[in-house]
Amino acid sequence: MDIKRVAIDAVNEVIVLTVPHMDYKGQVAKRINEKMPLATVKGFRKGAVPKALVEKQYGAAIKVEEVKKVVDLALERFLQSERINLLGTPLPKVNPDFSWDAEELTFEFEIGLVPNFEIDLDAKSDVVKYQIIADDTMLNAQIARIQKQYGAVVSQDVVAEGNDVSGIFANEAAGINNRATLDLEELADPKVAKSFIGKKVGDVITLKTAGLFHDVHKLMDYLAVSHDVVHDLDVEVTFTIDEVIAHDPAELNQELFDKLFGPGNVNSVEELKAKIKEDAEKHFATQSEQKLMADVQDFLIENNKFDLPKEFLVKWLQTVGDKKLSPEEAEVEYNRSEKGLRFQLIEGKALAQSNIQVNFEDLKTFTSATIRQQMAQFGQANPTDEEVESIVARVLSNQDEVKRLSEQVVADKMLKLFVEKANPSTKEVTYEQFVAAMYNE
Repeated sequence: MDIKRVAIDAVNEVIVLTVPHMDYKGQVAKRINEKMPLATVKGFRKGAVPKALVEKQYGAAIKVEEVKKVVDLALERFLQSERINLLGTPLPKVNPDFSWDAEELTFEFEIGLVPNFEIDLDAKSDVVKYQIIADDTMLNAQIARIQKQYGAVVSQDVVAEGNDVSGIFANEAAGINNRATLDLEELADPKVAKSFIGKKVGDVITLKTAGLFHDVHKLMDYLAVSHDVVHDLDVEVTFTIDEVIAHDPAELNQELFDKLFGPGNVNSVEELKAKIKEDAEKHFATQSEQKLMADVQDFLIENNKFDLPKEFLVKWLQTVGDKKLSPEEAEVEYNRSEKGLRFQLIEGKALAQSNIQVNFEDLKTFTSATIRQQMAQFGQANPTDEEVESIVARVLSNQDEVKRLSEQVVADKMLKLFVEKANPSTKEVTYEQFVAAMYNE
């Protein structure tokens, strides 16, 4: 058998396999002989069918099966011996002139290659690490929300100042149909807010989405629409009132403080603000870290250019998975996953040149932190060290878990290395400024 690689460009090749008759004829003959005692042909007793008729009835299918075995094995061994870094798997090319009757059978397979590129982790970047501050405006607003949430709620028949209204936002053409409780203070135009005063349960108000809220992103919450459409959404929606809610704000007293944070942990309004600020900024730090990681990934992708075998990968995507994709669907899927693929290749290259290793202590520390986080999510905020260590030991006794967690530790170390190399500048912002930066506004 003759096998060769034919380069198309830096990331596309064709593997050509030429299979002579001698590579499969012996196995085909053996299979024919094995078939003869079992063959059934009308007019002949079972086992007494002439060999020529057996070959005529079963020979073509047997030949296809045996040639496929030869080709598959040869292709697998060739890929291993050549150490080809593939993207996807080989795709057979359709040859309209192919004939199974030829003395030599030629098969061609398209392959996509991992691109050869270098990465510069020390390149100067403009990545920013945001330090989000909970300012007085946010703290006062949060305290007001707490007082409303824990205060007395009284249903009303008619909307008055300070009331909330629940109801259905709807616009059939725009696909909007969402029930929400509306805080009238979030409406940008006081005239629009005033138009609710005096309305009753069952009344319908027509509103324009453009400029409806102080923060345009509120449309995502109230109308259940995506961020992609909120900035350009300019339609009329109806709001059908189904409940009017009055609030008697809760007093800022020790009873409320104990209900929020446990007995004796907060003892004054000043301590309440400090606690809210601490909790909010801890939550903001997680969001800031997530954005930092995303920005670093974007920088690495933008700063390390290389070609991908797009046409091949789009064709390959049509062949994998339980559901076969159309060319158009495969194109969409490729565009959706291209960024992730590029970063995966950059990460692999960086890993190869960075000598990052994982020891058992790294694995234990990571697993312990993950378990504590999971336990906190289920209400067990302060597990003992013995409890956590027992779970860690059980998890790390499973080799599949060790492999999975090791990959996560490596990815975590890689991201920390990328952030360190990016050397981001620090910028102090309010949460509103952070949201604007997050959406590039």
